[in-house]
Order: sequence, then structure tokens, then C-alpha cells
Amino acid sequence: MNKKRLVVIGNGMAGLKTIEYLLRENSSLYNITIFGSEPYTNYSRIMLSSVLQGNVSFEDITIHDWQWYKDHQIKLFTNETVLSIERNKKLIITDKERTVPYDHLIIATGSNPFILPVPGIDKKGVMSFRTIDDCKEMIDVSKQHKKAAVIGGGLLGLEAARGLLNLGMDVNVIHLSNQLMNHQLDQTAGSMLKHSLEEQGMRFIFEKETAEILGTDRVEGLRFLDGTRLETDLVVMAVGIRPNISLADQAKLETNKGIIVNNVLQTNDPDIFAVGECAEHKGAVYGLVKPLYDQAEILAKHLTNQQVTYQGSTIYTQLKISGIDLFSVGQINETETTKAIYTYDSIADSYKKVLFENDKAIGAVLFGDTSMGSILLDHIQKKKFIPNNKKTTLLQAVKIEESYAATLPKNENICTCNNVSKGCIIEQVLAEDLSTVNDVKKSTKASSSCGGCKPVVQELLDYINSDFFDEKVKDKRFCNCTTLSEDEIVREIQEQKLTNLDMVFNSLNWKNLNGCETCIPALHYYLDMIYPEYQQNDYFFYLDPQTNAWLETDGTYSVTPQLYGGKATSSQLRKIEAVLRKYSLPSLTITEDQRLKITGIHEKNLISICSDLNMRLHSPENHVLKKVQIIGTTPQIGNEIENIAYQIEKQTEFLTMASNLKVKLFTNKALLLEHYFDLALIKENAGWELIVQENSKQSLLAIAKTNHEIIYLTLSFLQYYRQSANFNEKVGTWLERAGMVHVREVLFDQENQTMLLQNLHNDQSDRTKTFVSTL
Repeated sequence: MNKKRLVVIGNGMAGLKTIEYLLRENSSLYNITIFGSEPYTNYSRIMLSSVLQGNVSFEDITIHDWQWYKDHQIKLFTNETVLSIERNKKLIITDKERTVPYDHLIIATGSNPFILPVPGIDKKGVMSFRTIDDCKEMIDVSKQHKKAAVIGGGLLGLEAARGLLNLGMDVNVIHLSNQLMNHQLDQTAGSMLKHSLEEQGMRFIFEKETAEILGTDRVEGLRFLDGTRLETDLVVMAVGIRPNISLADQAKLETNKGIIVNNVLQTNDPDIFAVGECAEHKGAVYGLVKPLYDQAEILAKHLTNQQVTYQGSTIYTQLKISGIDLFSVGQINETETTKAIYTYDSIADSYKKVLFENDKAIGAVLFGDTSMGSILLDHIQKKKFIPNNKKTTLLQAVKIEESYAATLPKNENICTCNNVSKGCIIEQVLAEDLSTVNDVKKSTKASSSCGGCKPVVQELLDYINSDFFDEKVKDKRFCNCTTLSEDEIVREIQEQKLTNLDMVFNSLNWKNLNGCETCIPALHYYLDMIYPEYQQNDYFFYLDPQTNAWLETDGTYSVTPQLYGGKATSSQLRKIEAVLRKYSLPSLTITEDQRLKITGIHEKNLISICSDLNMRLHSPENHVLKKVQIIGTTPQIGNEIENIAYQIEKQTEFLTMASNLKVKLFTNKALLLEHYFDLALIKENAGWELIVQENSKQSLLAIAKTNHEIIYLTLSFLQYYRQSANFNEKVGTWLERAGMVHVREVLFDQENQTMLLQNLHNDQSDRTKTFVSTL
């Protein structure tokens, strides 16, 4: 069957969530091409405020890395903007003069930040808060300047202001209204929010309209319409967003505030769809993630020939600022036709209010205690009838055994953004002994998008840890393609000597002989571990460590120089530059693990380019130890640490791991709490310490006196993890299952250590022999 050509304009959250859903529904219908104007893969834009506040890293907010696009055979063009849609020819044209035809087109261009049209907006230090680059610029400015002004006291403005405070800046928030978040909060909740944020160090200037941005080249201050002034070194515009409809207007699609769509997200052109912040449905445009994901699911089902319709979304708001618990949904201010109930506790700093119309809840504001937010949201979304004698119970403390989380069926989603069910969370909490919302987020992705389900996740954790929890979890099966468990499959592969996927599928009675996205990567891993001599990778060309390359989806090759420890010498950089010039190569990209990748290599030039580079090259495969990062190196011990990183990287090259690993070398123990890792090597005066991350805690695994000893311990540990961990099982989870004492006994036994190191060497040798070596 010939696949249809699906082009997506926009590499953001709405467009990519549509593709996620589409692949889940039917991955065989479309050849997919995606254009993104930013130089990054898909990331969570709503988590930028958390990055700015220091709660997560830029790496943490990446939703899909490059490997994900490769795995799903998606062509991704980053840093490339679509300039026009030629509807009569059914093709798009980009700013790089690329022309791409389509059968179906999805416009997911999002929105643009609204910039106040005042004199001085072109000065340095005036910016919006919308992209990774905006976030990086704020961080850079904070290192040299100390005064910041955020224009806009809404959700985004306050989250940006909190981040700037965390960066050490003095922050003033300027707001045109007389209260914060005036579209989501009533006067009481707005005043309580102001007081809480002032205690954190934020300052507010209300009912002021900016007239001019002062300064010469760089911003030096603001002048307001009333003539008053404010000194500042940075101005962040957070006064709102506007749907990005310029491309739709160029194509003469029907637009209003946004691109007008029907109940299947279709524009007035039957082959063009719009989703996300740029779309307008029944007069409404949405700027929050939950409605965008609702739209994405409907559009994906429509594109896979299912009969579904989108009927709009219920909007609710939660502020992502540490120490602030706030929830708002629906109508917040009384009218002649509404009635309200309130509770206010000044000692506990808690305020609750619910609005009713015709015995149905239509809105709520919660500050301080948001535990009943999910119950209220459920009542409002489902328009439940609530008699008078039950209304006040909505604001009362809920018994844990009667809570929303406790009474929700296990197959119902707690995180609707990422389709994480209550049963899934229970399984992971019990299997991995998760204890915090962040643990659950890392393990299941629940609460990692809009964050609206965070209170319910906490409520579920409380319920699981209570005396009332008695819900049983079924035996976890490998995937829907089989009734066998993971352990049973591994045992059968070994006993029956099954050396490839077809043998596994046929011998073990696989229901789906094509496999699925869950079982295929896991089976590849186990087959590679058990029979490395039989495994090949059709996308990886390999002759030797100096001559190998990755086949990209556009038919060209890319090579990645192996820069051990993340360090590049001037000689290496000159070699790379010479190759780029000699072969007129289009680009040098920086990968997600901060490596330099040379792309756009044609097959006829591949051998010559590798020869001219004459450098060891790095495998870009997933589930490998991509690099050993050095944190806090000093000139006195820099060469010593770089050599250890070099040895570990070199001796694990091309070897698959059970999961992606973060291995880091530290020169200062105080830096441990500032970085996430799976395995850490710490330089101490008397030698080295080997530290492992066990879910929410860090544990000392071993002590080494010499550099050679720490290298051998680390390599032995990695090989034992490779041999005994389940696919996608993180180091911390594996350690809890295997037992710290047992792992230490294995590593400290000289005979075992020698055997593990020999196995590592043999696996590496077998692995390189099986790569594809013919062009």
C-alpha cells in the first residue's frame, strides 16, 4: 500500500502530540515530514519556566530526541521556516528553497508573543519568554545585570519573574490591572497570591501602562504613561500571545483570531488541518496544553479514518511556582444567575470558592489547598447535578479512602496529557518504590506536561501509602503482542536459540508478527546481548573505528567524531573544518549530547571523508553510553580526569546498554546535588568514590585508591548492569532488585571482575564485527 504524504508545519507540542497519537493508532498510513523553525527537536515549551527556576535542565524538557524521529522514519527539518503553501499544487516552500508536496497538511504554528508597540522595543535586553533561546538569553543576562522588569502579571509573567529571582535578579512585575492573574483569580485569591510572592522577594507595580523603553543601545529603564520611571537592565514582555496565522493568511485559508477549523480540526481546505494555539474552534482559541492535546487526539483519529469529533475543552489553570498551590477553572466571578460558597482560613493561608448555576458547578478558585481540584474539575466537566445539601462538602477535607484518586477506576487516566492511567502509576510505584511526584513523573511522564494532574498524583501516592490501599496489580506482561512475561521471553530466546526477530515471533506465537514499538526495541536489546554475533543494524555502516557512519532518512550519511570526555583539540577542529570546506558540506550540527555531527555526506564521498578526518568516530545509536561528562574540573587534575573519561568511553564504544545512562565525573562532592546522574565518579584526596543514583537517593557503591582501580570498577559495573538488567530498567531500579550488597560482592571478587572485563571486551569486538560493512 502506498503511503500518503503528511507534512506538519511546526515541531511544537501540539503538532508532535498529533503525530504521537497517529503513530499509536496506525503507523502504516503516512510518510511524515515535519518542519520546525527552531534548531531543536520537540521540547516542552510550558516547562521553560521550570528550567528558568532551576528545577529542571534543558535536557529534561526534551520530549523527543533525534533518535525518536529516526526510529519512526520521520523526516525532520529544524531551523527551517515554511514561507508559503501552494494549495493548487499541494506543496509547501521553505526559506531554504525546499519544495515538499503533501497529500494532507497540518498547520501547527502555535502563537507569537505580543510585543507592546512602544518606542525602544528594539533595544538590547528587551525580549519575550517563548523559546529555549529566550530562556538561555535570560540566564546569560542575569550573569552581568541585576535589575529585571516583567511586563505582565499573568501566568507566564509570574513564572518568568520567579525564574529571574532564582537567577539572583531584583524583579519588578508591571501589570495593567489592579490584581494578579485577573482572568483566572478573583480579588481575594489575587491578593493572597500577591502577598505570597512578595514574601518570596517579588515586587509589583499595578495599574501602570508602559509608554517608552529607555536607554541607548541597551535598555536602561521604563517610562510609564503617568510620567513615572523604573530603572531596569532587562525587560521581559509577557502580556499575552496571538495565534500565528500568517501562513494561513498567505494561503487564503479562512481565519479570524486563529485559523478557523471544524469539529475534526479541518480548515476550509479539506486537505489542510490546524491544531494547537493557531487554531480557532467555535470562536475559541486555546493557549494551555490540555486543550491542544485534546485536539491532537481527535485529529489523529480522524486521519486514521475514525469517526470522532472535537467539542471544545474545559480550561483550568495551575501556577508552576515552588511554594504556591493555586487552581482555577471555569467562571470565577459571580453574576446575577450564579451562587457561590466560600471558605477562608487566614492562619493556614487557604481560600476556596465554588460557583454554581442551576445546581451545577461552573467554576472554582482554590488557593493554599488544591487537593479537591480534581473532584471539582470532574464535576464541572461532566456537569454533574449537586443538591444543596452536598454543595458544602465539596470544600471539606476528603478522607483518603474516599478521595478522587482512590475512587477512580484503574483504567481511567490520571494524566490525560500523556495517557497515564491510575493502574500504570500504581504498577510503577509498587515496582520501583516511588515516593514523590517527581519520581512518578520521571517513571511514567504523569504531570510532566501541563502539571494539572500533580495534586491527583500526590493524592494517589498518599492513598497507596495508607492503610486503606488494597488494589491488586496484575502480572505485568511484556506487551500486547504476547502473553509471556519479560523473563519468560528471555529464557525462551536462550533455550530455543532464537537469534532474530522472525524466529522469536514465530516460535513464541506472537500475536502481531510485525511486533510493536514496545517489544521490537526490547527484543533487539536482548538478542544483541545474548547473540551479538548475529545482530546487524541496517542504518549503520561500519568498516573500522575511523570509518563508520549513520544512514539518515534522506539517503545521505552523517559522521560524528569521537571527542572523548567532551573535549575537542584545535587539531581536531581544524581537520573537521578542512573536510567541510573540501567537500562543500552544508552543515555541522551539535547533537543532544553536545557532540559535533557532520551531515549531508553523499555515499560516493563517505570513504574519502572518513579517510581525510582520520579520527575515531562515535556511534549515534540509542541506548549507548554517549559520553562521560566532567563536572568541575581544575587545571591541577584536568588531564587525569580527562584520561579516565577517555578510557571509559573508549572501552564502551558501540555497546548497547539496558537504558540511556548518564555517567559523570566530579571534582567536588558539593556539586552532586546539583546534577542528575546514574553513576558518578568523585575525586577524593585519597582516591575515588563510585556513587550510584537509587531513585530518590544517592548511595556509595565503592571506593578506589587509584585511577586504574576506578576505571576497572566502573567498567565492571557497567558490564554487570548490561548482563543482568531488564530493557529500559534504570540503574537505580536494577540495584534495588539485584541488591547493593550482592552487586558489591560481584565487583569486589577479583575473578568476577576479570571475567566481566573480558566479557566487555569480547562483546565490543563481536559488536563491531556485525555492523553493516558494504555500501
